[in-house]
Amino acid sequence: MDFYVWVAKRSDRVFLIDTGMGEETAKRRGEQFFRAPADAIKLLDLDPEKLEDVILTHMHYDHAGMLHRYPRAQFHLQDSEMAYATGRCMCSRLMRRGYEIDDVLHLVRCVYADRVTFHDQSVEITSGLSVHRTGGHTGGQQVVRVWTERGWVVLASDASHLYFNMQNGAPFPSVHRVDEMMEGYRILYNLSGGSWDHVIPGHDPLVMQLYPAPSKDLEGIVVRLDKPPRVHS
Repeated sequence: MDFYVWVAKRSDRVFLIDTGMGEETAKRRGEQFFRAPADAIKLLDLDPEKLEDVILTHMHYDHAGMLHRYPRAQFHLQDSEMAYATGRCMCSRLMRRGYEIDDVLHLVRCVYADRVTFHDQSVEITSGLSVHRTGGHTGGQQVVRVWTERGWVVLASDASHLYFNMQNGAPFPSVHRVDEMMEGYRILYNLSGGSWDHVIPGHDPLVMQLYPAPSKDLEGIVVRLDKPPRVHS
């Protein structure tokens, strides 16, 4: 699987969607680590220390790591995700395996510092950008819908890890509630306007093959989702 973070940028505002994982976490969990996402976004002339909005699709280690790299950011999160990551379910070793305690504690501290904006279900954060709770993978998994040059693009994150999952109704084995995950596939399809080509799964290596890089020097590192895929998925 590939691991992604995304940037939604317009003339007056920038949103980072997820923050990836840290190098120590990657090594401990046996993941191949190429670069810190906070450093990678510098390739797009973005300064992580100046970003003001970060959307966390959920709090798993590969989506909500290294939050300290964004000292000015307001973190956008579903109420149910924080409750899930700090509640009864975390008494289960199986359920908590996707979380890093230091990441969770950092985000709790951000709550106490008024740096977390909680959302409930579907919310338009700003014109052309909204979040939508699907659950399924975690208690508060949310997806992000962004208006782009080619219309709506839906960042599924782990509501669908791979194209195969959502297109074939095949639940990914890391799941909190199968019924919500299955309903999530329907939500993704509807949010996209009825086209899987407008839904971006959370970990599928095909994303890097289907979408063009913004420039030759960023090939294999960054892709543009506001352009149509090279071939229909």
